Order: sequence, then C-alpha cells, then structure tokens
Amino acid sequence: MYSDPQQPFDATEFEVESRAEFEVHLAKRSLAGLTVLGLRLDQDPPDFTGVDLTGTFFVGCELASDEVELDLIRRGAHLIPPFDERPFPTHPAHLYTPEDLSAGFTESGFAGMFDTRVYQHYLEHGGAAPDLREAIAQRLHDAGIDNALGKALTAWFGVHGPRGAVGIMGGHAEPRGSGAYRMAADLAHRLAAAGRLIVTGGGPGVMEAANLGAYFATRTTAELTRAVDLLAPAPAFMDHDPFTAAALAVRAEFPPPAFAERDVVAQLMHGGLALPTWLYGHEPANLFAGQIGKYFSNAVREDSILRLARGGIVFAPGWAGTVQEVFQAATKTFYATDGPSGAFVFLGVEHWAALPVEALLRPLLARSPHGDQSHLIVVTDSVDEAMAALDAT
Repeated sequence: MYSDPQQPFDATEFEVESRAEFEVHLAKRSLAGLTVLGLRLDQDPPDFTGVDLTGTFFVGCELASDEVELDLIRRGAHLIPPFDERPFPTHPAHLYTPEDLSAGFTESGFAGMFDTRVYQHYLEHGGAAPDLREAIAQRLHDAGIDNALGKALTAWFGVHGPRGAVGIMGGHAEPRGSGAYRMAADLAHRLAAAGRLIVTGGGPGVMEAANLGAYFATRTTAELTRAVDLLAPAPAFMDHDPFTAAALAVRAEFPPPAFAERDVVAQLMHGGLALPTWLYGHEPANLFAGQIGKYFSNAVREDSILRLARGGIVFAPGWAGTVQEVFQAATKTFYATDGPSGAFVFLGVEHWAALPVEALLRPLLARSPHGDQSHLIVVTDSVDEAMAALDAT
C-alpha cells in the first residue's frame, strides 16, 4: 500500500525508496552516505560483499537476519528498525490516498478501517504525549510525510508552474448540503478547473467541500451539484459509518480518471491536497482529496498548510480553529516569512461581521514592515468576487 517497487526513481539524490533504485547503487558497489527507506531486503537478499557502507542509513528496512544487521553496523552503517508492531508505516515513501485511509471499511466499517485503527493506536499510546519509543515512530512517520509532500509538490509545480496554491479553511462541523458547504465546493471547483492547487486541512465540513469541488475539476457543475445532493442525507461527521459510506458511494459513481491512478500531478488536480492530523482522528477521513499528508503532529500540519497556501487563503465560516488559522496566516504575511502572500478571502459577510477579525486584521497588516498589506483582505458573499481576488494574486 505504501511503497511501490514499480514507481520511478524519486528526485531525492541521497534517498533510496525502491528496490530498483537500490540495485543501481548496489551495482556500483557503494551505498555510502545514502538513506535507504523501508525496503524489503529480506526478500531476494542482496549481496553486500565489497559494498562501501560508510554512513549508510537504513530506516525501516527488513533485513535477512540478525547477522546481516550486525555485519552492516560493523562496516559503518546505521540502522533504525521498522517498528513492525505499529499499524502505521514509520517510513512512508508516498502520501496517502483515499483508498489507503479507507482500507477495511467495506469489511469492518468505520471502526475497522486503516485511518481509525491508527487513531485508536494513537490514543492507546498517549495521544499527544506518547512515550519515547512511540514518539520516535511518529516522528519518523511525519518526516516521511514531509519528504513525500516535497516530492509531490515538486512534481505539481514542474507541470503547472510557480503560481501559488490556494488554501481553503473553515468549520469542520459545517453540514453537507448547507449554503457554506456548497459555496466552498463551487469555489474550489472553479479554482481547480483553472489549474490552481487546492490545499485543505483534510477534515470534514468546509474542508471536505473544498476537496470535493477540486475532485470534480474536470466534471460539470451539474455533476458536482448531484454529488453534494447525494452526500447531504448523511450530513453529520460524527455519524461515522453513514458519513463515510456516502463519500465512498459518490466516489464510486464519479470515479477519478483512470490515468490519475498512478500520476501524482493528476491526483492533485482531481481533489487537491489535504493535510489532516490524527490529533483530530475522531473526524472521518476526507475521501475526496487526491493526495493526503496525514500527520501525527498538528503543529507541523497547520504550519505546512499555511506555508503552502501563498497564492491566497479562503476562510469560509468557522469558529475557534479557523480564527486561529486566520492569525497564524496573518503573522506569515506580516513578516513575509514565506514570501509574498495572496488574498485573504473571507466568505460569508454575516459570519465575519459577528467575528470581527477584519477590524483587527486591517490595522495589523497595514503596519507590515514589507508595506501595507491590508488591501489583501476581501470579505464577500460572492464566489465571482472571491475568484477575482484570488486571480489577482
């Protein structure tokens, strides 16, 4: 599920993530300084005789025997074991897909699917305060996700150019079929069709709506409307099984293009990118994102979303979590820590009048050391106006 021996070589010069790539280096009789990630080297065991292993880093690899492990260490290699007893990979070479996270649902329902089993393990091992062994495994996992995310984004920007990704934030409890849900889906649909990368926090509510809109990037508005109508009878994410079943039913009726099955760029176009966290693992997986970087660390995940969304951020109606993200994003824009910022589009005039973040944000961004940034703020009920603001940045 998590590594594919047929996958072409990755672009990471010092990391080896497939058996084919490994064999190329082995033939040169040197693995010195390389990091070998998650390979089954117990199957058709390689001959390490005469191979330079100085500083080679084997992470999560299965080796043929204890004797082989000792020999590699004696010859200068370093080993981190694969942590086999855990339900998650400690060395993911690729981002997750909806099929990965929902694996097991057909047989065992929400409680038995991969995403839920990892969350249960997370809770049983201390949640946000794990013991040291569990913490190491989780950090290794998240480092692998970071690495895979970098490769996926490199592939995307290599095809679509440097135009910024658009983040879409908003309430996780927004019910399917609501006005805010439909507006977020419509906006994301139009942005994705125009070639913009949609980035969300990967949860339900507005986040699901945005990934759903991107999932329909090459389909019609009428098809997107039908999909929302099919989802609406299962509106509440805490009703886990019907909620997840409805998403899978929509995916079955409107499958992604066949060519997207193995093409990361096509997957990102049809669904965008989601960066959820097991800290909020009680929320069902968002099954409409094309690629999913699920983290244990919520702090790393939130920073990654805002760091990527430099082509504009849409804030649909939401409460504490969304407001927190507003000011996290404002800090990055104020100091230009990740370069120029796109528009701050607030969807829902009435909602954002009740939560007066605009009144705080405008004078703050006006005092940016990089010049007045208050012009970036747009508060609107119009998808057309939102599109115009995002197209301008």
